[in-house]
Amino acid sequence: MDFMKWLNSIDELLYEVISWLVFYPLTLCRALFRPLSMMGYADRQLDLPSEEQYAAALSPPLFLTLTLLLAHLWATALGETDRLVAAERGLAGMINDDTSALIFRLLVFSMFPLLMSLHFVWRRRLAVDRASLRLPFYAQCYPAAVFALLLSVGAILLGMGGRLATMCGAATMLFALILYLAVEARWFALQFGTGLFRGGLTALVAIAEGLGILLAIALILGF
Repeated sequence: MDFMKWLNSIDELLYEVISWLVFYPLTLCRALFRPLSMMGYADRQLDLPSEEQYAAALSPPLFLTLTLLLAHLWATALGETDRLVAAERGLAGMINDDTSALIFRLLVFSMFPLLMSLHFVWRRRLAVDRASLRLPFYAQCYPAAVFALLLSVGAILLGMGGRLATMCGAATMLFALILYLAVEARWFALQFGTGLFRGGLTALVAIAEGLGILLAIALILGF
């Protein structure tokens, strides 16, 4: 009986993993071209029973994790050395393999959904707890994953060297920032019934806080 349960769990795991080949690109396209629709989709899914959630897409945290993993694998395939793994100065010496580097990046980029969620909860004058943060945090993982992917592509291009690659990398990272700001401005404006200016101001503050945290982490790690 235990052996049969184990086989059934393997069946479910295999199907779940292989289905990512279909649902990851679908989720990516929707998050890139219809970000607000995907954020609304995430909100609706949390009202469903757990076994019925995200039947047509990857869950937001999983999507963010896989995006960072694919960006890391892409950089490795191009022969780039992970700076976090290679660095030995400061606290960066504690990140000594690809797994710890991926977990670190996941925690860092999760700060952006968290900060957006905190601003949402504060503006709604809700108590900050697990329940109030869960709904906006899940929705925010979709645009954060696209933001992280575009930043990673830009960083890869910068690392290739050469004038053209450097220009393309800088342009990609700037585009990532502008796109993320635009999506968040529209989301905050819709959530609170305000204009794009007020929504953009809230989004800009949250993004600036996130970038400030990134800078602080970089300094602590010795970069």
